[in-house]
Amino acid sequence: MFTDSLLQAFGLLRTFEGDVVEIVLLSLRVSLTAVAIATLVGLPLGALVAVARFPGRGAAVVVLNSMMGLPAVIVGVAVYLLLSRSGPLGPLGLLFTPSAMVVAQTVLTLPLIAALTRQIVEDAWRQHAETLRSLRLPLAARVRVLLWDCRFSVIAAVLAGLGRAMSEVGAVMIVGGNIEHVTRMMTTAIALETSKGDLALSLALGIVLMTMVLTLNLVASGSRAVAMRRHGQ
Repeated sequence: MFTDSLLQAFGLLRTFEGDVVEIVLLSLRVSLTAVAIATLVGLPLGALVAVARFPGRGAAVVVLNSMMGLPAVIVGVAVYLLLSRSGPLGPLGLLFTPSAMVVAQTVLTLPLIAALTRQIVEDAWRQHAETLRSLRLPLAARVRVLLWDCRFSVIAAVLAGLGRAMSEVGAVMIVGGNIEHVTRMMTTAIALETSKGDLALSLALGIVLMTMVLTLNLVASGSRAVAMRRHGQ
């Protein structure tokens, strides 16, 4: 049975049938959009926490680090309540749409990207603090300089966020509803098709997902290796 399902899965991948293409493209669109938003917010947020000194900074660091392990289902429930008809954003009608899944994945990945960026930039700040202070650069300029200096390590942090977004299932299942041709992503489709006994489609999507995650890990490892070589020079 497994062998037959695996052969059928490769057949689906070889022909790349409509359902597979639709599910993969939606997954990419949602995850890339969410990570782009999380990156735009998370990079400057993490760098500011690393460089700035303000009351409650220690608590902010603890919160960021704690939210890295935020359970996906908790995020899903929180976003569901926010977007439901009785919630504050209910009139927007975003629940059970790709936009709701983007919101959930953004909430999940933003703390991860911000926390990793804070650690990366803080290490660089310890090395270059005296130089940047002597140049009398304003805070925003210091953040830009440090982010650029750590760009390869920061890329790895962003890719880690993308990997989490693409492999997440709980939150998007809750806020998206796994509606066929509307909000069905790779992870939710794998869960559904496996429960239905359609192992061929589940395996096909699983192969695509694992290939993407492995590629992201290879690129992230390459970015970290480049960063280590640069700092070792």
